[in-house]
Amino acid sequence: MTRRFATTLLACTALLAGMASAQSNELLNDAKDMFKPIPSVVPAVKDNAVTGEKVELGKMLFFDPRLSSSGLISCNTCHNLGMGGDDNLETSIGHGWQKGPRNAPTVFNAVFNAAQFWDGRAEDLKAQAKGPVQAGVEMASTPARVEATLASLPDYVERFGKAFPGEEKPVNFDNMAKAIEAFEATLITPASRFDQFLEGNTKVLTTMEQEGLKLFMDKGCASCHGGVNLGGEGYYAFGVVEKPGADILPAGDKGRFAVTQTADEEYVFRAGPLRNIELTAPYFHSGKVWDLEQAVAIMGTSQLGEKLADNEIKAITAFLKTLTGEQPKVIYPILPVETATTPKPEAMIAK
Repeated sequence: MTRRFATTLLACTALLAGMASAQSNELLNDAKDMFKPIPSVVPAVKDNAVTGEKVELGKMLFFDPRLSSSGLISCNTCHNLGMGGDDNLETSIGHGWQKGPRNAPTVFNAVFNAAQFWDGRAEDLKAQAKGPVQAGVEMASTPARVEATLASLPDYVERFGKAFPGEEKPVNFDNMAKAIEAFEATLITPASRFDQFLEGNTKVLTTMEQEGLKLFMDKGCASCHGGVNLGGEGYYAFGVVEKPGADILPAGDKGRFAVTQTADEEYVFRAGPLRNIELTAPYFHSGKVWDLEQAVAIMGTSQLGEKLADNEIKAITAFLKTLTGEQPKVIYPILPVETATTPKPEAMIAK
């Protein structure tokens, strides 16, 4: 009797395992229709060859605070590569200790976004790199000042020449942006557990995480947060069904309307990429929500018109945490020494 029971138990266990495997494979096939894994190699960048010389130069520029007028703020200040590629603040602090208007998006995997900034006003990373440098609330510099600074540093002059060979004046503002773009293209986070799942390892996700993935697709989250970056590819109204309160959706920030001046794009924003989302709190363009489960619940009511059950919120959140990939290993660069002609820093006084 005991042997017969054991045989039956083994058969049932095998049957259940087979059913679970079939369900996982079906889930995998559905997921492949909506998402793509982060590639393990650096992607090509339009009109900007990603060469070793350009990447190394871009890394130095990314960390160099002398691109700001104060000599204190670098790209890494708001996009800290040791903290998920952002600054983990509600909104960033810039020149004169001014508080910026929106939460800083992560720079990790930004190369996969269709456009940059929450309102998509920069078509690529080159255009994006120029914005904060000139913004009075951020780095408060000018193209002329940046070029004078870079041209005063012999090491940079040599590196620009190698990164942009054949150009008559390689040290210029546009090439600064191209070099930073080339470096940022290397800031990808492949090999997350979700990527491993997409590549066929169905056992890498737990039962709860797979349930969260299924809910994420079935509820409609993936309609805005799909593709390689699980977002960053389209623009959607925040509050399709029910607008969040002013504490989360400030009335004064009308999103993409400021770019297009089109009435039906009021409170429309680029869908936030969800890669490494557990590392990049606080959430939304306002940076008002610090808890990931709360963010999921808000998206349920605002975008889907559905009050998600607690177990559904926990499952979706568990899935979202599988999107954390391998973080880039970046060695802090030794920056060029200043010379007598290098512009002196300006005081950090709000303008």
